[in-house]
Amino acid sequence: MTETPTRGLVEITGVRKSFGTTEVLKGVSLTVEPGGVAVIVGPSGSGKSTLLRTINHLEKMDGGHISIDGKLVGYEVRGERLHELREKDILKQRTEIGMVFQNFNLFPHLTALENVAEAPVVAQRPGKAKSTKEEARRRGLELLDRVGLKDRADAYPRQLSGGQQQRVAIARALALDPKILLFDEPTSALDPELVNEVLDVIRELAKSGTTLIIVTHEMGFARDVADTVVFMDQGQIVEQGTPQELFTNPREPRTRSFFSKVLEPAFNI
Repeated sequence: MTETPTRGLVEITGVRKSFGTTEVLKGVSLTVEPGGVAVIVGPSGSGKSTLLRTINHLEKMDGGHISIDGKLVGYEVRGERLHELREKDILKQRTEIGMVFQNFNLFPHLTALENVAEAPVVAQRPGKAKSTKEEARRRGLELLDRVGLKDRADAYPRQLSGGQQQRVAIARALALDPKILLFDEPTSALDPELVNEVLDVIRELAKSGTTLIIVTHEMGFARDVADTVVFMDQGQIVEQGTPQELFTNPREPRTRSFFSKVLEPAFNI
């Protein structure tokens, strides 16, 4: 096996993953172009979050491969076989793959600004020098301003609402200038009235040309931001297409059944 030029920024090819005897991903393939926004939807247990976690090698694949910008993630080719990279090399790769989790994962003992500015000072990034503390602080303030929280730079996570904490987490993910951002149900842990403040930040990122892969249950949001909507069920991609195609005229019976249950009757593009 050799690395070949890829069509998209992200190439997911035949990815398989099992937990014990349960096959969670069954040969999933997906391409995301530079600047593209792919939104993955589907019922609970369909493999959406597991797929997302294989992209930055938080979950090891049992088969297939993933490349970003033409480079394999988590592995290198030796002869005709794939061999897993050393942990320090995997960590370097992850600096190019920002990820925002459901539950924020902020450091409770650091302020909002310190949470954002920490990684550029300590992380080893491919082809980039570590930032000085002053550079990281300046960039951190810019990013907090971008997510509407510059005035809360000195606040600790416990002093912030859930929506504010998630916006800090987005700023932190952006601090290393990643090639792609992954969002795993970014609003699922939020009270309903806080959801839109987070979705608005993600909408701005989508408009700015940032490459995004988003797992979400927010169908209206998916309709608004996605270039491609991907419907997964039972570890497979059942159907993918534009929001217009999937939400108004899905081809597959399973897709039609799912959307008939989760979309309001008046939902339209």
